[in-house]
Amino acid sequence: MSNEREIQDEDLMDVAHDPEQAARLRKALKVLESNPNVGGKLQEMAKEVLSGRISMKDAIETPGYMDALGDRLDTIRQAAENQTPEEREEARAKFAAWQREQEAKEEEERAERDAPSRGFVTGSSRRGGPSHRR
Repeated sequence: MSNEREIQDEDLMDVAHDPEQAARLRKALKVLESNPNVGGKLQEMAKEVLSGRISMKDAIETPGYMDALGDRLDTIRQAAENQTPEEREEARAKFAAWQREQEAKEEEERAERDAPSRGFVTGSSRRGGPSHRR
């Protein structure tokens, strides 16, 4: 996707309920696109949506993409059902840690996005040129 357009969070507002959900959806699509373990139709869908060749709404309505998602969810469900209680507890602990990490990252991104511009410099005083102060 080097010279292709890449969608922005705003482009996902046809399916997202708010800007934060759109941002999380775009991040999830980027993970699907770049993870070699995903492959197949799900990876294709992520690439198509991220490039803007298909909208997320259209992707959701495409049977092949939704079938691939359903198949992946079935695989995940079966793996979870086959876990021992110890494995399940370890997975819960790892997920809780991952979730805290994601929430901290999202909070940091939200703060950066919502923060007013600081240190805005006018003129060329930073480069040794004339200053607005006299």
